[in-house]
Amino acid sequence: MLPLKEPDRPVVQKLLSAGCCPRCVLRFCCVSVQAAYRRPHQETLTELRAFIGNTENAASADGNNKSHDATVSEPPGDPPSKRTRLEAGPCDAEQSDEEACVCVACLGVLQGLCDAPQAAKIAETVQAQRFDFSSLVLSVSLPAQMFVREHSCWLHVKTEQSEKSVALSKDDVIPVKEAYKWVMQSLLAKELGGVAVVTRSPFEVGVEFLHPETDADCHFLASTCRDCFKPTKNKQSVFTRMAVVKALEKISDVVFLQRYPVPPAPPSSRCIPQDVQCVHAPVFIAGRYNKFCRSLPQTPWVIDGERRMESSVEELIAAPVLSRFQADGFHFSSSGREDVDVRTLGNGRPFAVELLNPHRSTFSREEMKQLQETINSSSEKIRVRDLQIVTREATGRMKEGEEEKTKSYSALVWTQRPLQKEDLDFIQDIKDLTLDQKTPLRVLHRRTLAVRQRVVHSMSARLLDPHHFLLGLKTQAGTYIKEFVHGDFGRTKPNMCELLRTDADILELDVESVDVDWPPPVPE
Repeated sequence: MLPLKEPDRPVVQKLLSAGCCPRCVLRFCCVSVQAAYRRPHQETLTELRAFIGNTENAASADGNNKSHDATVSEPPGDPPSKRTRLEAGPCDAEQSDEEACVCVACLGVLQGLCDAPQAAKIAETVQAQRFDFSSLVLSVSLPAQMFVREHSCWLHVKTEQSEKSVALSKDDVIPVKEAYKWVMQSLLAKELGGVAVVTRSPFEVGVEFLHPETDADCHFLASTCRDCFKPTKNKQSVFTRMAVVKALEKISDVVFLQRYPVPPAPPSSRCIPQDVQCVHAPVFIAGRYNKFCRSLPQTPWVIDGERRMESSVEELIAAPVLSRFQADGFHFSSSGREDVDVRTLGNGRPFAVELLNPHRSTFSREEMKQLQETINSSSEKIRVRDLQIVTREATGRMKEGEEEKTKSYSALVWTQRPLQKEDLDFIQDIKDLTLDQKTPLRVLHRRTLAVRQRVVHSMSARLLDPHHFLLGLKTQAGTYIKEFVHGDFGRTKPNMCELLRTDADILELDVESVDVDWPPPVPE
């Protein structure tokens, strides 16, 4: 039973005569019952013809607005003159579904491209890519010119309705995408063994259609709405879907009717389905890392296009993770970074890895523990702990208030002047010392020139010999420790050289702790 009413009769007749497929007829009649779109194409067409009185079993019109069953028979005594005749359309009324003309509105998307065999093809592609998922969202990409044809059909129906003083809003017309999904979601779910096809899921199956034959349908809009079509670097064509929709909102009905046929001309071919695209939303993992090597950069070290170090913290962590999650790529981030010659000790530095398009996304706590052990056994230069899967939102906590966090360091310092223990006693009395640090010379090539204020909260010193002592510091995050010690030619003030009244330099530096309470510890 098709949920059509008496006022829909002339609309159905007009759309079928124009060359619209049965599902597009339902769309322009604003039928929102999903089950109506899932019925076989030919069955729906037969009922539509019956509804407008083109078959022997036509429905009789009773002049009210009650719903009509398109299969209700006309009383045998009614004279043939009462039957509404279907005007001759661009397609032969007796053609089979397989031979039917291509719909002028959906360009065939809701005809032969919207059935069980197509769902089976999509499912086969999805299964071949071996993604780990429990639900999926089906996305559809349509050619931009389809919106032009939709607008043309709407104006065609609008003319009929306006004559009867009935307003038809374009917003009430069911979009092609929605009708396609209503049909295909259940078919695809069945092909995939009952997997839920929902409106929101981390796993997306994308179906794209092109129709080269009608690409030129949009071109007239460029001369009538020039401001809507501006060239961009990343787009091959200015006729994007958004630009076309924007232009159609601006163009008047009079101008459109002058520049484009209403109803649209029938195409000779259907849309061409492109390769099915499967994409999983990023998965985020987090943890803390220790770095025990003084010749290991945090990220790949490339200078003037030449690789300087064979590996990095990022790569040592990411390689096993990428392999286990079967991801296409990754983005690495951390709470600050240490220099290549600086070790990170203590409880380690928080880090997060964003895994792009992972084929595996669900891991148990035991599997994450095994992955952590794999990373730790792959190199003696680093070690990770508290490895876990987190949400995108949780990773933001790593950066929240980053400059207000504190970090602790230990440094081996050399002085030109011989020192005694008494020369260092004053250091432990210094509290919350404010530094003015001009961008260090060693990072000036990649950081903006500025003077940044940082705070040294506390210090301690232990003399090793007359020219060497261990300096302990607790500072505001972002403090340049090396420059605080040697002064960077006076670019950091005050500095240890001024405090000790002698030249000083830093020989070794270790990060002892990064005071960021994230990620949460994982029980052993």
